[in-house]
Amino acid sequence: MGRMREKLEDVGKLTRRLQQDFPLETEGFLNFLRQAEGGKALDARQKELINVGLAVAAQCEWCIAFHVDQALKAGASRDEIVEAGFMAVIMHGGPAYMYMTPLLEALDEFTA
Repeated sequence: MGRMREKLEDVGKLTRRLQQDFPLETEGFLNFLRQAEGGKALDARQKELINVGLAVAAQCEWCIAFHVDQALKAGASRDEIVEAGFMAVIMHGGPAYMYMTPLLEALDEFTA
């Protein structure tokens, strides 16, 4: 299994553990996510491209893995995902540029 798939598994493990140990708080967070993602002005692909850029800016490898995977599933192309990552670089500079590494790693792994 690749490193980015392991990151995806980490997200699932964390969520399951928190649902067990802190169900009220976790459900509140997950409900917020569902509500925030439920708007109609942007489609799922556009939202995931935004999330990819934000994940790079936030320098969160788990978020990058999750949102690259979701963007691909929503129909985003490799070029769209890389461009979304570069939008983070524009706004966040050199540190975001370096987080293009896990973005490309996730794309390579998930599209192999």
